[in-house]
Amino acid sequence: MTTRAGFVALIGEPNAGKSTLTNLMVGAKVSIVTHKVQTTRARIRGVALEGEAQLVFVDTPGLFKPRRRLDRAMVAAAWGGAADADVVVLMVEAHRGISEGVERILEGLQEIGKGRTVALAINKIDKVEAPVLLTLTKDLNERYDFAETFMISAERGHGVDALRKWLAGQLPEGPWLYPEDQIADLPMRMIAAEMTREKLTLRLHQELPYQLTVETENWEERKDGSAKVDQVIYVVRDGHKGIVLGKRGETIKAISQAARAELEEFMGRKIHLFLQIKVRPNWLEESERYSEMGLDFKDGN
Repeated sequence: MTTRAGFVALIGEPNAGKSTLTNLMVGAKVSIVTHKVQTTRARIRGVALEGEAQLVFVDTPGLFKPRRRLDRAMVAAAWGGAADADVVVLMVEAHRGISEGVERILEGLQEIGKGRTVALAINKIDKVEAPVLLTLTKDLNERYDFAETFMISAERGHGVDALRKWLAGQLPEGPWLYPEDQIADLPMRMIAAEMTREKLTLRLHQELPYQLTVETENWEERKDGSAKVDQVIYVVRDGHKGIVLGKRGETIKAISQAARAELEEFMGRKIHLFLQIKVRPNWLEESERYSEMGLDFKDGN
């Protein structure tokens, strides 16, 4: 019985559906999914099984034109994830077509894709008519020599099984890289912080898009099988603290309840979650914050 194992990097513009596809492939929520762009900061690895193959998904941050240090570190992490992978999948949104961002990615692929298997996944196919889809497929394949093209809907699951089977066949032969029951190689502390950050992003919408981060400061296992988790939400201004707290602390309470419920479901046990808000005006320039997010501070230069 031949086993296969390897890394699959999903690349694309922000909001192309990379996180949704990762979670669907893995069958669990390992990557933050919101309708805000640029929410995936670290290269989250989700582990999926297909027959005798183990696929390790590297869900990279969306590729976009970087402006700040955090943006530059995220873009460097995305290209780094692609460069380290056995197979790269470019995800393009059907209804957005070949945007400026996709053009930039296609240029980058000329370098990073050399000697590597690169597939194309056109996502959100339910949003366009068939002729549009065929023209887009033709145009993209004329610009880059993709090994295979897949039409998918990550949200509805259409075409995902075919993509996973094909990917499994592309991976190198060898032993599995992770235990059979492991679905992510991120420490639980980081997954917990990502869950809370997702709830903050969903709740606060446009108010504090990228000016906050969450860190799990303490994780204490208790004798009754539960865990006490202390997290810090870092914001850059005093005014932001009030927004996160909300009227009579209602916002922070709702975020805490939602994050705790998801964490309990994910871990299958009781979690006692305690959130604290701290103002750190320069957290975007602190190397420790980047390490906590799984990013390289130096990449932001």
